[in-house]
Amino acid sequence: MSNQTSPLAANHDVLRVELGARSYDILVGSNLLADTASHIAPFVRKAGVVVISDATVAERHLPVVLASFDGAGIAHREVIVPAGEKSKSFAVFEDVIEQILAMGIERSTLIMALGGGVVGDLAGYVAASLLRGLDFVQIPTTLLSQVDSSVGGKTGINSKSGKNLVGAFHQPRLVLADTAVLDTLPRREMLAGYAEVVKYGLIDDPEFFDWLEQNAEAVLSNDGAERREAVMRSCAAKARIVSQDERESGKRALLNLGHTFGHALEAETGYGAKLLHGEAVAMGMVIAHDVCAAMGMAPAGEKERIASHLKSVGLPVCASEVPGMHWDIDRLIGHMSRDKKVRDGEITFVMTRGIGKAFTSKAMDIQKMRAAITRSCHG
Repeated sequence: MSNQTSPLAANHDVLRVELGARSYDILVGSNLLADTASHIAPFVRKAGVVVISDATVAERHLPVVLASFDGAGIAHREVIVPAGEKSKSFAVFEDVIEQILAMGIERSTLIMALGGGVVGDLAGYVAASLLRGLDFVQIPTTLLSQVDSSVGGKTGINSKSGKNLVGAFHQPRLVLADTAVLDTLPRREMLAGYAEVVKYGLIDDPEFFDWLEQNAEAVLSNDGAERREAVMRSCAAKARIVSQDERESGKRALLNLGHTFGHALEAETGYGAKLLHGEAVAMGMVIAHDVCAAMGMAPAGEKERIASHLKSVGLPVCASEVPGMHWDIDRLIGHMSRDKKVRDGEITFVMTRGIGKAFTSKAMDIQKMRAAITRSCHG
């Protein structure tokens, strides 16, 4: 992963994800959508571009992208899916595949994901599957997708058995992160993404966590230098880890800090608006630090410090804060047993020795874990 200045414009920075022949750039800056055609030009052939977006994002941002294409003479077609997690399904995947095949695409057709994590995961898996693999570009339009799901090549859909259990590793050719589009997001969506930003500090960058404690509101409230720095530092952290471990055989698992617990909470709420992914991750990170403190690994006060920061911006930190939920601890632990990180019947947990000191281990004290989950669920 490297950092460089782009020759295309002065309004963005560039990070390089180093993966040999699959290497690509992440562009981070303001008002990049209007220049989409210029940025993707190296990857466009006569077959043109198929843009996959959702109904909400398409209404807000698709006209700007298409105007850029029209100005550059780039042929384009669009597939619009319903907004929301339910579009990461077999039914929507099949429908999108059939729509695109009916267009008479070629192997040189470029797939573009314009949207948040749901669209990015779905479009990436579509690109990985069509004609045994098409190039695709990620244009993430939420904070969560800009700092997490658009980078690293994980693509997929959900099944009845759990989240993201069907998919493929398929790296994009480019990630275009326009920080100005985040101004259109509701506060709750921004906060969901912010939880993933905090995660990078908690994994191995305590100075970044310190910086976030001082600059969180600036990151969340406007498209300024602080937001750009937060996105850049988050993407740089993920790019560094992905470059070392593309297919999650080792270090990349650290990116799942809080996710084993969070995914279980999401599963119980049905992956809907009751509990957003980033909110579940915030709760999961607090649980992880709680159980590691109980096991004598992490300083006791750091769970409170993390929870205090997350609360200060408006994120929920305990599962008991989810309205209308009556949690069954055994069911939550059952969801965890079906997590993708299960190996040889054992869950690999992301644990911590404190802020910035995450590590992976199977040596979880199940009773202390149950107690930490119970504290989160019942206050």
